[in-house]
Amino acid sequence: MLNTTVKKGIKVVLPLLLGGTLVWYSLQKIALSVLAEYFKNANYFWIGLGVFFGILSHLSRAYRWKFMIEPMGYRLRFPNSTMAVFATYLINYTIPRAGEISRATILANYEGVPFEKGFGTIVAERIADSLVMLLIIGIAFFLEFDAVYGFLFQDFNPKNQWWILGSLVIVSSLIYVLFKKSTHPIILKLKTLFKGFLEGALSVLKMKKKCAFIAHTFFIWGMYVLMFYVTSLSIEATSDLPPSAVLIGFIAASFSIAATNGGIGSYPLAVYAAFTIFNVAQDPSLAFGWIMWSSQTIMIIILGGLSLILLPVYNKLHPKG
Repeated sequence: MLNTTVKKGIKVVLPLLLGGTLVWYSLQKIALSVLAEYFKNANYFWIGLGVFFGILSHLSRAYRWKFMIEPMGYRLRFPNSTMAVFATYLINYTIPRAGEISRATILANYEGVPFEKGFGTIVAERIADSLVMLLIIGIAFFLEFDAVYGFLFQDFNPKNQWWILGSLVIVSSLIYVLFKKSTHPIILKLKTLFKGFLEGALSVLKMKKKCAFIAHTFFIWGMYVLMFYVTSLSIEATSDLPPSAVLIGFIAASFSIAATNGGIGSYPLAVYAAFTIFNVAQDPSLAFGWIMWSSQTIMIIILGGLSLILLPVYNKLHPKG
């Protein structure tokens, strides 16, 4: 029990410590007075437009989720879907990946969708998102091959690829044999959970509105790129970036979100690292990263917080029929 508690504590504390360290490191590279000046002089029309595009992407994500739930015989109400999405992003700022678990839990509590099936659909949409992200990386490769390759893969050792692949095959084989042969109650329970998880993940193949799902997926990521681009217009030094710089900065920033909770500390540094490829000065690069991250984070805190408050209120007033 103690070991489990310690492990959970480490999972929560370590990303926060890393984020705090990166915040400190970032602020060592730019004086607070200089950063404050950039915030003061920024064009808030473009920042507001970036926030608007961010909200549109989240609303589209909430609506897209309905297409994945319907093939399993459930009807997802849009207000619950929307509030679950915003709550997910807010919770991810506290505990890594806890937002996805909370999102599936909200679905189970208020819409009656079994947790494992709801979580399976979340995994499926992550796969779809990853494919679009790969497409964006491909476009960036085409526009600026040397820069992207050096930024993403300069430290990659191809010899490790076969070792990792072999290990995955062995572990997968052992898990398959264990699940196939065992009749232990715990294994049987896991089989049931896995079956529901798989049904949720494969729901994308059974959708009647596949074209709408694909359109929403591209719209979501189009809004992500647009919110990054229009926010870059808020600072004079980053307002004339070439498309390749915008894409590479966006890719770096997207990966940074996985490094710490919501990109705390890592987001501005990732943007700075990407923009140095295009000879953008250190101060405006870091300032833009902080402005971009702060504007989206404030939006998530407000709308995510309201969602957590209003979820029980809405469902009390409009119980599932």
